[in-house]
Amino acid sequence: MAAASTATAVPALDKADFLKLQNGSDIRGVAVAGVEGEPVNLTEPVTEAIAAAFVAWLGDKKKADKHLRISIGHDSRISAQMLQDAVSRGIASAGYDVVQYGLASTPAMFNSTLTEDDSYLCPVDGSIMITASHLPYNRNGFKFFTNAGGLGKPDIKDILERAADIYKNFTAEGLSESRIKAFTSVKRVDYMTVYTSDLVKAVRRAAGNIEKPLEGFHIVVDAGNGAGGFFAAKVLEPLGAVTSGSQFLEPDGLFPNHIPNPEDKAAMKAITQAVLDNKADLGIIFDTDVDRSAAVDFSGREFNRNRLIALMSAIILEEHPGTTIVTDSVTSDGLTTFIEKKLGGKHHRFKRGYKNVIDEAIRLNSIGEESHLAIETSGHGALKENHWLDDGAYLMVKLLNKLASARASGLGGGSKVLTDLVEGLEEPAVAVELRLKINQTHADLKGGSFQDYGEAVLKHLENSIDADPKLRKAPVNYEGVRVSGFGGWFLLRLSLHDPVLPLNIEAPSHDDAVKLGLLVSAAVKEFAALDTSALDKFVQSA
Repeated sequence: MAAASTATAVPALDKADFLKLQNGSDIRGVAVAGVEGEPVNLTEPVTEAIAAAFVAWLGDKKKADKHLRISIGHDSRISAQMLQDAVSRGIASAGYDVVQYGLASTPAMFNSTLTEDDSYLCPVDGSIMITASHLPYNRNGFKFFTNAGGLGKPDIKDILERAADIYKNFTAEGLSESRIKAFTSVKRVDYMTVYTSDLVKAVRRAAGNIEKPLEGFHIVVDAGNGAGGFFAAKVLEPLGAVTSGSQFLEPDGLFPNHIPNPEDKAAMKAITQAVLDNKADLGIIFDTDVDRSAAVDFSGREFNRNRLIALMSAIILEEHPGTTIVTDSVTSDGLTTFIEKKLGGKHHRFKRGYKNVIDEAIRLNSIGEESHLAIETSGHGALKENHWLDDGAYLMVKLLNKLASARASGLGGGSKVLTDLVEGLEEPAVAVELRLKINQTHADLKGGSFQDYGEAVLKHLENSIDADPKLRKAPVNYEGVRVSGFGGWFLLRLSLHDPVLPLNIEAPSHDDAVKLGLLVSAAVKEFAALDTSALDKFVQSA
């Protein structure tokens, strides 16, 4: 199924239309028609304007007096080719050079700003990845990089405002001229060869320069039909691993088997089944653009969310004793105990959002608090040693290093060496996330924003908690209201982008989880614009 090309007619759009495409430090939109209620807003002209705005922003940033070179890659989405062409035209029309990588991973795109290799036209001055991570097939978007890392929220806002101004001057004739210009200034390079070769070298180095340090290991990969299929043939096999039983390696932007998302239950069930069916030592799963990952051990035990953070913390704290591990806000109390009491590290629980977590780790280092790992429960993990890039493939390389070095020092037992590293991690019997939506058209908002309304809900909850001696507010907390009680905890926070208050509850039993839920329910019931149906259903399930 191919995405239909958008007509070159240029409908009127204003700055507000462009700013709606911002999703934190990414741009996201609808690129393919066909889903009811989701009109296409990431058209070819809009894309061209965004690409031209990025290079204008980059030119100002680098105070460029030379020809800039920009790399473009994409995941397996069906709109990828159309958008790659439009991005190429936007860059070329601004007079800059375009290097297309085709199917690529997000981490590889950042790497292309660092690699020094003229034969691959590297380093590039800036890089654009066309992806919408694990979102449905009709969506797409952009992530941008320079050699300083991924762009932040203020940069994205700046680019979208510039794009709106550029778009105003578009004509149908001008757009067709840009097609001719792009045709002459595009080069194509197989950069994934460089990137995968670097991953292979990293594992060989960790194993004492053995050519095939994973010989005898059976490792299956599930790429979910995203861009991560390369990992089996280009990384694991050259290292000696057997990869038979790997699944969904072929790119297919309709994602026919499961959502490529390590947080998705169906996705984790699929890789777990593949490990058990093939009697494999380890299973590895990626999201669509390979900036997130998770693993499964030989027994079918999942390493995702808190367990993946515990495993990575154990590996990093062996290498850097006492270092600070920065995580997002929804990590468990058991993880804190594990990092601080068992591993001797420090757990710095920060906000949701992978960029927030990474930037906080960078900030801590800048003020003298050593941190080597920033990782979210979503599977975004970044290491200081890897330029603070959230790279799902590099996270898995750290696990492979552990397997390879254990093998090299005469330890057998397949992936048991990894399982043993998380021994002692306390895990809750019950863990739920409920989403309380704010109805933005409700009279109770009194014309205010959903952010203000959400903050009022949180303030009211905080006041009601202060009055209850059985409950304890988290002494250090950067997001929402986090409270311990009944052997567990809850966190109510305002979503980064949406009119939603997500509620996370973890407890030693269902009854205890319900007690925590009832506390929240009682505190928020007077907020008429808050849809508490998910919470009501949960507390009635006792």
